[in-house]
Amino acid sequence: MKKYFGSAFIALLVGLNTNAQGLLNKSETVFTHQDTLRGSITKERAWWDLKYYHLDIKVNPSEKTITGFNTVRYTVLTENNIMQIDLQEPMNITKVTQNGKDLKFERDGNAFFITLNEKQKVGDTKEIVISFGGKPKEAVRAPWDGGLSWKKDKNGKDFIATSCQGLGASVWWPCKDHMYDEVENMLISVNVPGDLTDVSNGRLQSVKKEKDGTKTFNWYVANPINNYGVNINIGDYVNFSEVFKGEKGDLDCNYYVLKDNLALAKEHFKDAPKMLKAFEDWFGPYPFYEDSYKLVEVPYLGMEHQSSVTYGNQYKKGYLGRDLSGTGWGLKFDFIIIHESGHEWFANNITYKDIADMWIHESFTNYSESLFVEYYYGKEAGAEYVRGVRKNIQNDKPIIGHYDVNNEGSGDMYPKGANMLHTIRQVINDDAKWKSILRGLNKTFYHQTVTSKQIEDYINEQSGINFNRVYAQYLTTTKIPVFEYMFKNGTLGYHWTNCVSKFDMPVKVTINGQETWLKPTTEWQSVKTTNEDRKLEVDKNFYVTMSNIVE
Repeated sequence: MKKYFGSAFIALLVGLNTNAQGLLNKSETVFTHQDTLRGSITKERAWWDLKYYHLDIKVNPSEKTITGFNTVRYTVLTENNIMQIDLQEPMNITKVTQNGKDLKFERDGNAFFITLNEKQKVGDTKEIVISFGGKPKEAVRAPWDGGLSWKKDKNGKDFIATSCQGLGASVWWPCKDHMYDEVENMLISVNVPGDLTDVSNGRLQSVKKEKDGTKTFNWYVANPINNYGVNINIGDYVNFSEVFKGEKGDLDCNYYVLKDNLALAKEHFKDAPKMLKAFEDWFGPYPFYEDSYKLVEVPYLGMEHQSSVTYGNQYKKGYLGRDLSGTGWGLKFDFIIIHESGHEWFANNITYKDIADMWIHESFTNYSESLFVEYYYGKEAGAEYVRGVRKNIQNDKPIIGHYDVNNEGSGDMYPKGANMLHTIRQVINDDAKWKSILRGLNKTFYHQTVTSKQIEDYINEQSGINFNRVYAQYLTTTKIPVFEYMFKNGTLGYHWTNCVSKFDMPVKVTINGQETWLKPTTEWQSVKTTNEDRKLEVDKNFYVTMSNIVE
């Protein structure tokens, strides 16, 4: 799996992990100057606050090129006159202007440093216009390697889409390509051949027929959006729609599919309103009513593009027809519809500031799959599902990556992260409170970028339990805690081992059929039992192992 695999998961889980870096320990990873320019809040980024984009592009399928303009509106936070804009090779910026006057700029790899002539006064709102073009990186195996997919449908029509999580939106358009600063709203104008349709984020404002026979589709995004969430999807689409009666009223749901798949999609996409019903219950209202909800067929597996979720699961249940949990429950729903739409809450509503904290997106969304199962099939079914995905955990490297260098951690952020959350839920031992925490996260951090610590602290505060050592254990190490115990002379001795210092997570156990809670630490403790008490089981919903020391 490439360092910048798309969210749709799981080259790791289907045996496609080709990321050599994933075989290295964190201490062995080497980063470059370009990694720092891409992954840190440089002084050339920090002084201005992003407000608005108008991305206006022409897509030429025959040449596999994109050309156009991006108007960038920003507010000055501190005085400076050097601005960093990102655009990856082989794409190129050809001109930058402010108030009609050309600006000088220099390229440093994938970063452009623009010298602004006008005084940048604190509090002022200004714009620059960036002209750009080129042949963007073509995705070899989207979404894991990222870029543009230039495909054909079975009728020979162009079928084109973008996918760029981790790699970055700057692979195809110039932007402030760091997750900490989301644009507040944007207009996306996409010119395509006249027999094709573009579907992007937000709501369609207009379609203009151009004199050369092409069409320009104008999509307006009313809510903040992260860079990789911006997308173009171009094909011979047909559309059908419905209205979901949700917590905030009527939610417009639009589905764009290849015309030959219309009948199939009308049946298969019934999972979409089912998803909305379950996730609004667990997480609170869908976060983008103003921009609608769309599900768009693409020539790759799928991604969580905001209000424009992309779909390529071949109209099969499970993950391309497979149950990743191995329990049977994974074949009750279309994995891509449920997983990628779950990201509307965890990724698009609540967004990591730094990709090192990508677990915020993927752990919660992987767990959302089991919550979907629980909503429709019961609590034990959901628990079976999340326990089932444990078989996919590799414990190869920590879940949290390196900060400030655009480095994500282990793919274990999916199944292991979900099982960490499931374990935390067991410790809280109050499902109403657990649901209130999930809903509260989406309300408290509504349309915000966040750090891991903010999420960790919120769960601590709302639960009244300090989970700091639990986070440290599961997010920053590859060790699974071992509940070590022994029976001797009418006593049960127990402690945690293979764990971080002073690990102290409570655990539910059954001793000879009697359920009880223990509060082990890394120090040995003991409780009185009878000489007949020799059987102990740790509740299987805790992601731990156990070891019986036999005399």
